[in-house]
Amino acid sequence: MDNFNSETIYSLPRIGDRAPQFEATTTQGTIKLEDYKGSWLILFSHPADFTPVCTTEFVAFQSIYPQLRELNTELLGLSVDSLPAHFAWVRNIQEKQNIKIEFPIIADLNKDVATKYGMIHPGESSTETNRAVFVIDNKQMIRAIIYYPLTTGRNMDEILRLVKALQTTDEHKVSTPAGWTPGDKVVVPPPTSQQLAEERVADKDLEVVDWYFAKKELVGTKE
Repeated sequence: MDNFNSETIYSLPRIGDRAPQFEATTTQGTIKLEDYKGSWLILFSHPADFTPVCTTEFVAFQSIYPQLRELNTELLGLSVDSLPAHFAWVRNIQEKQNIKIEFPIIADLNKDVATKYGMIHPGESSTETNRAVFVIDNKQMIRAIIYYPLTTGRNMDEILRLVKALQTTDEHKVSTPAGWTPGDKVVVPPPTSQQLAEERVADKDLEVVDWYFAKKELVGTKE
């Protein structure tokens, strides 16, 4: 049985924290988190190589990789499998499904990166990483975290939407409503004074639901 320190495992990074630094062996050589400075990064973990749900996810991640790169966003996978296992699995995917996995995969045998990012939840499995997704921005800050159970594959459309929403927020200083996709109206910050609230209600360029809730069209969001 693995001897884990539960306090270490559950000292999870949170949204708004600086992403924990690491140096790791991957299918594309040694990689450090700082190598990604200046670009966004999706760091995601999967339970194990040569498993059906994980295989569908890797094919799906590869399918959105070109779109992510257009958004200045890279992909980096991780599991506690060995480098030879990663190589064999990637080759199997290419042989059986004619899909070449172009992004690197961390071989985290010592569970160093998985522990730093809280990717192992003993209540579900003490030997496998769960399906975690960390969105890290170009300043190496954690902007979003999603966990999925071992049994449930991830939705790539939502991951793309999330990156686009976060980048839109940064560029235009707005928020995005439920179900937002590029081209939809965005939510403007609430007024900070009575005068601004009154001005907002009279603003013809806004769709004002009430003084605290207004939306507007945004030009130039990335499809």
